[in-house]
Amino acid sequence: MNDPQHRLITSRIEFQDALRESFAVAAREGCRTLWLVDEDFADWPLSERSVIEDLTQWALPHRKLVLIARQFDDIVRRHARWIEWRRQWTHVVECLAFEDAEQGAIPTLLLAEDLVAMRLFDAIHHRGAVSREPSDCIRYRELVDAVSQRAVPSFPSTVLGL
Repeated sequence: MNDPQHRLITSRIEFQDALRESFAVAAREGCRTLWLVDEDFADWPLSERSVIEDLTQWALPHRKLVLIARQFDDIVRRHARWIEWRRQWTHVVECLAFEDAEQGAIPTLLLAEDLVAMRLFDAIHHRGAVSREPSDCIRYRELVDAVSQRAVPSFPSTVLGL
């Protein structure tokens, strides 16, 4: 992200570019917790090589990647490379389901604590904003806290069977 502290998102391409840039910022500058929140992550570029490389650079034992979704079926179908990455980095990944959420109650956002915040206000038309302003990071952290309190652990990285 070149300098602007706050930038509008007006298309699906800009949304995905903002996500790529945010992952790159998190990898380059580091943050303790990286929050990803969406209904199903269908439009996210989670399996792109550059995103996987950024997540690998970011992932250290003391860090945590938290995903919150209504369900994780689309991640399994659409993001095979991320699923494989997660198997290696399961110790830093936590997945939470918010299955009982009303339609539209789960925001679409990425929060790299104290670094960058990206949120879609209109997920259908991909309208939103990406910001490096501390006030936005604080506001989105409060939103993430509210959503995560109503979510439960879900989507184990491996399934044990007998």
